[in-house]
Amino acid sequence: MALNYIWITFFIIAFIIALVKLIFLGDTEAFKTIVDSLFSSSQTAVMDIALPLVGAMTLWLGIMKIGEKAGAIRFLSRIVGPFFKRIFPEIPENHPAMGNIMMSFSANLLGLLNAGTPLGLKAMDSLQELNPKKEEASNAQIMFLVLLTSGMQLLPVSIIAQRAIMHAKDPTDIFIPCIIATYASAVIGMIAVAIKQRINLFDKVIISWLGGVTLFITASVWYITTHLTKDQISTFSKITSNLLLFLIPVIFITGALIKKVNVFETFIEGAKSGFETCIKIIPYLVAMLVGIAVFKSCGALGYLNDGLRFVIAKAGLDTRFVDAMPVAYLKPLSGSGSRAMMITTMQTYGTDSFAGRLGCIFNGSADTTFYIVALYFGSVGVRKSRYAIPFGLLADFAGIAAAIFVGYLFFG
Repeated sequence: MALNYIWITFFIIAFIIALVKLIFLGDTEAFKTIVDSLFSSSQTAVMDIALPLVGAMTLWLGIMKIGEKAGAIRFLSRIVGPFFKRIFPEIPENHPAMGNIMMSFSANLLGLLNAGTPLGLKAMDSLQELNPKKEEASNAQIMFLVLLTSGMQLLPVSIIAQRAIMHAKDPTDIFIPCIIATYASAVIGMIAVAIKQRINLFDKVIISWLGGVTLFITASVWYITTHLTKDQISTFSKITSNLLLFLIPVIFITGALIKKVNVFETFIEGAKSGFETCIKIIPYLVAMLVGIAVFKSCGALGYLNDGLRFVIAKAGLDTRFVDAMPVAYLKPLSGSGSRAMMITTMQTYGTDSFAGRLGCIFNGSADTTFYIVALYFGSVGVRKSRYAIPFGLLADFAGIAAAIFVGYLFFG
């Protein structure tokens, strides 16, 4: 329901702004700009996102089927079962959904973007099998989605690479701030949903896992930043990501061979659903990207930023962070849009400027809530997202607030 009103609001605001530009400012191109964005964004949804996703979906759903037959999903479920059983109480013990969720989180955590989306869609499909109300998001699906929107990632490789391309003095200097911001987003999102779903957060297992993950992240960040140079960090990230990306299918295939599974036929069995899933999500992608495009092309983002700058200045606070805020506005809406705005911010203010660095931290602090809602819920036919969007945006807001805090702490 929330997505319905937000989508309508995008069009109404765009129409009003364009009408004002035409009548009072004489801008005869105002409506043409919006109409052009309608067609270009709809083409992007199909040609640049949905169709290219077919190959990745076909590949990884086939590999996941091999892993399922090999017993990898059950093995993962036993490892993470105690923790995930408590934050996903609706999932029965040893159900494949638990392993699928873990695989999805692992891929996103390590920055394996090519694998992350197909694995996430597979996990959502598994959760839909348990959903008694097929058109309404279940509690487990909402928890999964909100954790995805936090964009938790240990290695922000693409952001570091972009800073290196733009000749940053130290491309990796945003590494620790990004980790802190995205972790804050994930923890706040999880806690908020857990409170809403009346999950006991003081359970010993939950506290132990959160403490362990926090310790692991802290130790990893400390080791990488104190023992590796910036070139070594880049090399480590590249090697680790690609090694793990290829290691997953090798382990699955080896396990299937040991269990005497027909690997090729199993792969084909799983891969068949890849094209079908991608076709199913096209209407949702087109709707979401078109709404975002009209909101952006009418100039609403610029007006929003000007208003924020005025309020912050009147409050007597430092306004430097406002220069990077367009990245934060676009992040919940569009990953490519926020990435483009991050680059624009670095070009405008300088790669090593406060705004340039903060824009990078914003881009690494959370994920695209509206895109994820449209993609993941659309893939399984969920029409009523319940409180998924507000809580996803809460996680985004936590990430943005944490990003501003660590931005000033490290670079202010």
